[in-house]
Amino acid sequence: MTEYVKLEVRRALRDPGFIVMGFAMPVLMYLLFTNLGVGGDGQDRIDYARYYMVGMAAYGALGASMGIGTGVAEDKGLGWLRQLRVTPLSPFRVVVGRALTAGVTVLPAICAVLLAGALVNGVRLAVWQWVATALLLWVGTIPFTLLGLGNGYGLTAQTTGVTSMACMMGLSIVGGLWIPVDAFPHWLAQVSQWTPAQRFGQLGWSVLDRHAPGAGTVAVLGGWLVVFAGYAVLSYRRGARTA
Repeated sequence: MTEYVKLEVRRALRDPGFIVMGFAMPVLMYLLFTNLGVGGDGQDRIDYARYYMVGMAAYGALGASMGIGTGVAEDKGLGWLRQLRVTPLSPFRVVVGRALTAGVTVLPAICAVLLAGALVNGVRLAVWQWVATALLLWVGTIPFTLLGLGNGYGLTAQTTGVTSMACMMGLSIVGGLWIPVDAFPHWLAQVSQWTPAQRFGQLGWSVLDRHAPGAGTVAVLGGWLVVFAGYAVLSYRRGARTA
């Protein structure tokens, strides 16, 4: 399975769409959002840069993790999944291999935004905060990887790309990764607390506040993990019958 994961990682990193959406776009958006003079001056600007650094790192991680579904859908259309069935790899190993591929490609997407925060915007954190932020966001992408895999196994390549993009954008906006939840109407702020993206962002924002993620954050993300895992399994079974 190691060789299979290496193959899939190389394929992902050669995809221009992945490079743009997973790396370039989040960094560009972060630098634009934090250097347009809307964050105030002094400590307000520092806090603004820190908040958006985590938000855009989470956004980049969403793009990298969910983008795995497009590759799955394309492989299904090309018959690659049928070829894998005649190899010694079990279906479980194939799915795990795809998930591991997403895990490998997500971490650089997160680190790219964190580096932009440190090198361009002068964000200063303790070493443990940098490490904890990267690791928590990395682990926190698991539910979104499953969502991307569910889309890929259950939909066509074209539909998967559109659906995953819509999910990523919608979850990011409603989850407060682009706009602080404090700026939302009260009803939308309440809805946001139950979305996976808001709780995903909280993994990093809690580190900025020097405390562990709250029990509510872990519980909500755990619930969405179960939902998206069920979706991925059902989609895989359906895709296996039609591929």
